[in-house]
Formats: sequence, structure tokens, C-alpha cells
Amino acid sequence: MGNDDEKTRVATIFDVARLAGVSHQTVSRVLNDLPNVRPATRQRVEQAIAQLRYTPSQAARSLVTRRSRTIGLITTGGPDYGPSSTALGFNEAARDARYAVSMASMLESDPASLRQAVELLLRQNVEAIVLIAAHRGALDAVRGIELGVPLVAVESSRRDGFHRVSIDQYQGARILVDQLVGLGHRRIVHLAGPADSVDALERVRGWRDALSEHGLVAREPLVGDWTPASGFRLGRELVADLGVRDDDDGWSGERVGESFTAVFAANDQMALGVIHALSERGLRVPDDVSVVGFDDIPEAEHFAPPLTTMRQDFPALGRTIMSTLLEVLSDADSVGVVRSVPQLVVRESTAAPSA
Repeated sequence: MGNDDEKTRVATIFDVARLAGVSHQTVSRVLNDLPNVRPATRQRVEQAIAQLRYTPSQAARSLVTRRSRTIGLITTGGPDYGPSSTALGFNEAARDARYAVSMASMLESDPASLRQAVELLLRQNVEAIVLIAAHRGALDAVRGIELGVPLVAVESSRRDGFHRVSIDQYQGARILVDQLVGLGHRRIVHLAGPADSVDALERVRGWRDALSEHGLVAREPLVGDWTPASGFRLGRELVADLGVRDDDDGWSGERVGESFTAVFAANDQMALGVIHALSERGLRVPDDVSVVGFDDIPEAEHFAPPLTTMRQDFPALGRTIMSTLLEVLSDADSVGVVRSVPQLVVRESTAAPSA
């Protein structure tokens, strides 16, 4: 059935661009028989059009004629620190470049809502669309729509077919694990973000691969929802699994069953909840358990103890989105992939494991 679906699916401008190895805008220039396209590039595009039996839509043909100096921005998910800071940085960079930004924000990212948001932006004659998506389904939904304008997505996995800008979540997770292993930790548990989050999945992947390279076992991660409350709940589960017991004299310090010496929380808010859960049971951070987070939110250096984490420069990410978009709009031929690496910030929540 899958093969039949692939045969009957109508080709889009994205398929042509991917096959020809050019941008969506270059395909549109060829469709409109406009100059400033190299003969070899034009030939590749025409061959891809013929091979895919592509029939262009009016939106695809009109791509290069849009000069509204307006960019559409779609954000999905809640008002989390990272996406919100990225959107703010992008808006400031767009203003500096004398572009207006038309925003569409939604909590859920179902295909119908995304299509409605895209159509709304296209009716405003936007020159391009930027997608800052909290859920991986949003990318799949937007990819299925023939936009007729370039799409730049904040997307940390390695999917092809559109311009991508991201901070390398996978590498950031590996750096954190290497830091903990370097301190002597061998039992490092992970509290993951939501299962439908691309960033969360990349951090899980980096954590697993780093442990594997060090010859260490990765127990199944516990899954939270980015909030301190979920970190607190999962931290309590970890302590229960640890087999910590209280006796008449108070905290015994005795551990039975499967233990751990370090917790890698998927973000700083969850790390805060974990520290609360550990301290509630008399476990000290980092004396008994080291804890690390991800993001370096402004409050992280004021946790008790101050949190070791990976710093993501979200305002810089927003500026990078805009600079990439300007390159795309100048008719760059290749699909852009821009990825930066977060920075390790070592504070007092980590130490060598106690004997």
C-alpha cells in the first residue's frame, strides 16, 4: 500500500527542488522563465520537472514576484523559554533588516490548524515562512503543503527538503554526558522531554550514544513535559526506584537495588523539580547525586545549588534564522543547513560521585 501511495502522490515544488538540488525559489524562477538562473541549473530543474511530471500551482509560479517585505512566522507549542526567546531574536533581526513579521501562534500543531495558519499568511503575500515548532508533527504537516514561498524551519534533526537552522541538541547532550563521565559517574539517568519533541528526541539520542561510547548502560529514560512539576514527579520516582529508606534515626544513606549517581534532566525547569525531589528525601546535590540541565535559563545560576547546564543562545538563533532567510531570498541555489553547538556551563550542581 505504501508504494501505491507514493506512486499516486502529486509532486510538489519541494520534490522538484530536492531532486534538482536547488532552492524552491530557483524552481519558481525557471517556471516563470526569468533570468539570473545558470543554464546548467535551469537544465537540472527542467529535467526534475519532467521526471516527476510536476504541474506547478499558481502559488509556485508567483513565488518570485512577491516583494511585500513581510515574513510569516508560525510558532507551535506553549510559551516555553527557548522558542519564545528565539522568536523574539528573529523579530528583532527582521526589524533591523526592514522586514515586517506576521505571526501565527498555536498551542497544538494538527495539520488542519497549520494549513489554516499557512493560508492566512500566504493571503498576506509573505515572501517566506519561518516555522518554530515544538512538535515533530508540525514539520511533517507543513512539508505536505505547497507553500510557493521558501520555508526556514528551526529543526534539530537531519531531515532533508527545506532550509534548516538549529542548535545541535544531539551534540549538546553528548557534551553533558562526557562531562559527567569525566567526573567519574558511571550510572547516569535521563529525564527526557515530551516524546513528540524533536529536541527532546535528539537529546535522548545523544545521551544514549555517549553512554554507549563509554561502555556504559543506558536505562530507559523517564519522560516529562518540560515543567518543574514533571521533574519533581519523575525525581520522586527515581528516589523510589533507588530504594532509599528512612529509619528511626532519620536519613540512613543506605541504597538498595539499581542506583544512580547523576541525573541529566532534559531542561533546566525539570532539573529544578528533580533537585526539589532529591532534597525532599534528604539527598544532597551534588554530594549524593549530581544534576545537570539544558538551556541555561536566567534562573539557572540562582538554583540551590547553581545548575550545570548547556547554554543555548536563543537570541543568536533568531538572528541566524533571519540571515539564512535573506540568503534564501537572494536566490541561493542550495538548501541551507545551519547548525550551532551549545556551550557547557559548569556550576555547583555537579561533582565527582561519593564513595
